[in-house]
Amino acid sequence: MAILRAAGATRIPADAVNTAASGLDPHISPAFAALQVERVATARQVQPAQVQAIVEANTERPTLGVLGEARINVLRLNLALDAGLPDKPGRISQPG
Repeated sequence: MAILRAAGATRIPADAVNTAASGLDPHISPAFAALQVERVATARQVQPAQVQAIVEANTERPTLGVLGEARINVLRLNLALDAGLPDKPGRISQPG
């Protein structure tokens, strides 16, 4: 996995700063998801460990264990977060 070095010694995954040529790739790397766990937990008013567990459960492993890299489908992850985390007072929920 390609990782870039940022000015403040924070490691930023390459997929955080670039996209597929079509811009339609539905996946992100586990490293990019990990950078967002705290922010998502704060926005959803839950503990980071809850978000991290859902991220880990939705991480797709390399095909046959060796082909490609681990990846996370963002749509599936968001659906899992919506299903797995209780509604909190003041949190905007989607109609449906």
